[in-house]
Amino acid sequence: MSSDRQTKVGVAYGLSAYLWWGFIALYFKAVASATPLEVLCHRVLWSALFLLSLLALRGRLAKSWQTLREWRTFRLLLLSTALIAINWYTFIWAVGHDQVLSASLGYFINPLLNVLLGVAFLREKLRPRQQISVLLAAIGVLTLTLSQGSFPGLAFILALSFGFYGLVRKRVAAGPMEGLCLETLLLSPMALLWLVHLRAGDALVFTRAGSSLKFLLAAGGMITALPLLWFTNAARRLPYSTVGVLQYLAPSLQFLLAVLAFHEPFGREQLLSFAFIWSALGLFSYDLYRA
Repeated sequence: MSSDRQTKVGVAYGLSAYLWWGFIALYFKAVASATPLEVLCHRVLWSALFLLSLLALRGRLAKSWQTLREWRTFRLLLLSTALIAINWYTFIWAVGHDQVLSASLGYFINPLLNVLLGVAFLREKLRPRQQISVLLAAIGVLTLTLSQGSFPGLAFILALSFGFYGLVRKRVAAGPMEGLCLETLLLSPMALLWLVHLRAGDALVFTRAGSSLKFLLAAGGMITALPLLWFTNAARRLPYSTVGVLQYLAPSLQFLLAVLAFHEPFGREQLLSFAFIWSALGLFSYDLYRA
C-alpha cells in the first residue's frame, strides 16, 4: 500500500475512533436508567465476550493466555485493570449526573498530564513550549477552581486514571486487543457477582428492561472494543503528531454535547478556564508538530 493511501486509511480509522469516543456520552445517556455500576458490569462482561470471539476468530487466544503466565505482566495487568475500571466508572457516572463538561475537561487535560508523567516516570525532558503549555493549563485549572470554589476532581480522576493506564500499558507485553481482553476477563468475576447480587435483591435493571435497553446494554462490548481497534489501526499508519492532534476531537465533541445538547451550565468563568487550556493544547500541538 502506498504511503498516501496508508495515510488516508489511517486518518479514516483515527476519525472513526475519535468521533465514536466523542459521541459515546449519547450511549451512556440512553442507558442511564441503570446505575453506573450496573452499566460498568455489563460493559465489562459483554466486552470480554466480544473480544474473546474476535481473538478466537483470529487464532490469537493461545498467545493471550501465555501473557498471563509471566508474574510481572500479570501484576501490571492487575494495575491497568483497576485504572481502566476507575476511568470507565467515572465517565459513566459523569454522564449520568450531567457532568459531561467536566469529563471533557479531563480529556483535554490528559495529554498535558501525560507529558508530566513522562517527566516523572520515564525521565523525559520538557521542551520550552511544553513548559509554557503546562503552565497555561495550570492557570486554567486554577481559574476554574477559584471560580467554582472547588477543585475539578472528576476531571482529574479521568485524566490521571487514563494517563497512568497508558503509562502502565506501555510496560505490558500485550497488544491492545489482547490486553483489553485480559483486563475485562480479570474484572468479569466481580462484575458477574455484582449483577447476581442485584438480581437477588430485585434491583437488576436488565431483567426489567425492554428489549431496546437490553440490546443497548449488551452492545456495550462492541461499543467499547471497536473504537480501540480503529485507534490501533490508525496509530500503526499515522505519525504520532497526527494522532496527537486527532485526540482532541473526542473531548471537543463531548464539550459541544455538554453545552449544546445537554445544556450544562457554561459561564464566563468556565470559558476563561477552557480558553487557557485550549491555548495550552494549541501550543502543545504546535510543539509536537515541530518536533
